[in-house]
Amino acid sequence: MTTTDARPVTTLVHAAGSPAGEWWRDAVIYQVYPRSFADASGDGIGDLPGVTSRLEHLAELGVDAVWLSPFYRSPQADAGYDVADYRDVDPLFGTLADFDQMLERAHGLGLRVIVDLVPNHTSDEHVWFQAALAAAPGSPERARYLFRDGKGPDGSLPPNNWESIFGGAAWTRVPDGQWYLHLFDSRQPDLDWEHPEVRAEFEAILRFWLDRGVDGFRVDVAHGMVKAPGLPDWDGHVSMIEGSDGSEAATGNHGPMFDQDGVHDIYRAWNRVLAEYPGDRALVAEAWVDPLSRLTRYVRPDEMQQAFNFAFLATHWDAPALRAVIEASYDAADSVGAPTTWVLSNHDVVRHASRLGLTVPGSRPNGIGHGDEQPDVALGLRRARAASLLMLGLPGSAYLYQGEELGLPDHTSLDDDLRQDPAFFRTGGAERGRDGCRVPLPWAADQAGFGFSPTGVTWLPQPADWAAYALDAQRGVEGSTYETYRSALALRRSAVLGSGGVAWAPGFDDDVIAFTNREVLVVANLGSTPVSLPAGAEVLLASVELGLDDAGTVLVPSDATAWVRLPG
Repeated sequence: MTTTDARPVTTLVHAAGSPAGEWWRDAVIYQVYPRSFADASGDGIGDLPGVTSRLEHLAELGVDAVWLSPFYRSPQADAGYDVADYRDVDPLFGTLADFDQMLERAHGLGLRVIVDLVPNHTSDEHVWFQAALAAAPGSPERARYLFRDGKGPDGSLPPNNWESIFGGAAWTRVPDGQWYLHLFDSRQPDLDWEHPEVRAEFEAILRFWLDRGVDGFRVDVAHGMVKAPGLPDWDGHVSMIEGSDGSEAATGNHGPMFDQDGVHDIYRAWNRVLAEYPGDRALVAEAWVDPLSRLTRYVRPDEMQQAFNFAFLATHWDAPALRAVIEASYDAADSVGAPTTWVLSNHDVVRHASRLGLTVPGSRPNGIGHGDEQPDVALGLRRARAASLLMLGLPGSAYLYQGEELGLPDHTSLDDDLRQDPAFFRTGGAERGRDGCRVPLPWAADQAGFGFSPTGVTWLPQPADWAAYALDAQRGVEGSTYETYRSALALRRSAVLGSGGVAWAPGFDDDVIAFTNREVLVVANLGSTPVSLPAGAEVLLASVELGLDDAGTVLVPSDATAWVRLPG
């Protein structure tokens, strides 16, 4: 039931800001995972010329900026998150000239460009690490990394008991007997951020890309670069912990290897580097920390500009839990004058169109494959569309992961012998890994490889039923997921929702999330019974077709979101 009052008294959660604020405060940013976005060369792996060829799609969709996952020179042990040269493009993706052309085209279309920076670790093929392996224990070359002597009489035991996020020990021994730390794969050695040469090098890397014209950086593992002094043992387990309490432990990496106070000195220095350049350049933290009060430390005025709201991503499909995390997010971010940065999917998690179709909707398995629970595809997509309209109706910045505007699910039946994620191999297959959310996009329903590549080759296979998700099968089709996203982004811009305010609207049941943002009332029905809209409400957009009751009242059905304008 809803109130019959067309203008109900509301409870303010977040005050509206100025539409003239910095661009990153309310931008909708689209994540491009280059190897799976578009392939121009025909080798089956996406590349920078492919990105350039599809930028008009992003401009037509209505996003404000693009974030590109790593395209740097790399042996690709972890899909480019193992960087061998931070100042060059890997030949898989093209050349620096290709990058410059892509950047120029993006800017010409009014799109800003954020690039991924991977500062916690390098590739084992980075010149620094190769020099460290060739040098002796205690040498200056080894001081840039976290080399340590082992425990035990002969040093045959690791220096501590830390685990890799990808499974197994976080230490690897080299032939001379020392060990080096790697929080991820053994081919991704961690840098020692207490070393001044490391700090100076990354400030120079920032300037290299800023000089080329990038608009900002997404910082990988932003909470992990500084470790606790002495690298003490820790009996916990390194993981991304999920939950649904918006104010407490919603998600996070815990332990002496994460969220140490020293990381903030790094970001204050980086803030000063970006301030040397015009145009409100931005730093975006990938920081899996909790509670939210810890996350906001990364976005204080003299540090980073944004931090992904993973507490929101990790919350289950439950209205009270989502209301709690939304309210807690604004309370925390507003305390430091930062925007809340919403996100539902990315290259590291099961797509929300699949997560929301599970028996526990919104739970986050580490990949889905043969023998695992398979999502309800139709229900997952229905809820994903509702969740996306809920997110895009909230003020702040929002991130979209490539393909979510098409309603793409994960590839949940991918053969294990095709998987490439190191997490799959390091856990002996216990974790399926992230390949399912990284399958190349479908652009054209009737073409080989669904138009991803001119040869039809794709580095991971696409499910046959993805023809229905292809862009050309949805463009211009009223009510399609693509057109729903495009309409949402246009309305968000015209109604200035990104810099608006949030006030809870009364009169709705507990399983409904209802709030006003400027002149728009957003109603998300997560319950099992239809919800009546206020009399005279003008429906602006809905995630599904809305119904009517016998009295002609507009109804929002289950697992649906509507944006409406109230009369008066």
